[in-house]
Amino acid sequence: MDIRSLLDGLLELTFVGSFTRVGFVVRRILFGWNTPADGSMTGKTVLITGPTSGLGRATADALASAGARLILVGRSEERLARVRDELVAEHGEDRFRIVVADMGLLDSVRAAVATILEEEPRLDVLVDNAGAIFPDRRETADGIEATLATMVVGPFVLIDGLRPLLERTGGARVIAITSGGMYWQTLPLDDLDYEEGPFSGPRAYARAKRAQTALMREWARRLAAVGSDLTINAMHPGWSDTPGLAETLPAFYRLMGPVLRSPAEGADTIVWLATDPRAGGLSGGLFLDRRPRPFDRAPLTRLSAADRRRLWDLVVERTGAADPLPDRVHQLDGPG
Repeated sequence: MDIRSLLDGLLELTFVGSFTRVGFVVRRILFGWNTPADGSMTGKTVLITGPTSGLGRATADALASAGARLILVGRSEERLARVRDELVAEHGEDRFRIVVADMGLLDSVRAAVATILEEEPRLDVLVDNAGAIFPDRRETADGIEATLATMVVGPFVLIDGLRPLLERTGGARVIAITSGGMYWQTLPLDDLDYEEGPFSGPRAYARAKRAQTALMREWARRLAAVGSDLTINAMHPGWSDTPGLAETLPAFYRLMGPVLRSPAEGADTIVWLATDPRAGGLSGGLFLDRRPRPFDRAPLTRLSAADRRRLWDLVVERTGAADPLPDRVHQLDGPG
């Protein structure tokens, strides 16, 4: 291990140092990061869910600057149009499409998929960024707890539906944006819809993020088993200064405000996973600051390989559709 990796590992153990702007700045200096060159994504198409603020908006800005054509997916046509108009004004050309879809409603997601498959010739990158924290427990029209629907089941349907286009494009990448908060949250597979005990919006969010990360591992395993070249990874942005953090965890936001990452700093690894040639062969990982990180930090929150297979089956059941990648191989990858 070289000295840079040793220092990086020591920083990772500190949590606060790793997740705040301190970690970003130190690692940028240690490893000499470069930003994508202007035009490096010209001719490529990237879909981003939740692109109107925070990390999604920062990702859209960075990939637009790299020359990508963007498909902006969100619930509000007005907010999407505002982002599109601002990007057009900044870049002097309209290569920014909006698709209105509610990630928590399966019919809405499937309608968006159908539109994209019909009208788009390629899709190089899918960024699963949309998220929500609800103040109370509520169910969608599909009978699914809203947090789980928006951040787990809806994105599963989106990835499954767009997989033919991603695979036809070749060398495509899926990137799921998770949260460091999932490290300290268990995922009760017998209560995915949070029907037991008093409801907590932040806890439901962390549970959904843990499920999302576990599913990225399961997607990667099953895609590899069928010989797909689609790469799929999760990343967490550290603690970033976003509207969602300020609204849902105001005390934490006030305490950590001076050392929170900017949205652009939080989005840096998303952009790296989307653009860097070295990231093209990576799949099934969890990344922070352009490097793979552990999936678990607390033994009680760990999901085994069998747990991840069961989670997959439970999510497929909630989609009401056939399993897109039945697990015929039963390949185990250990308890971690």
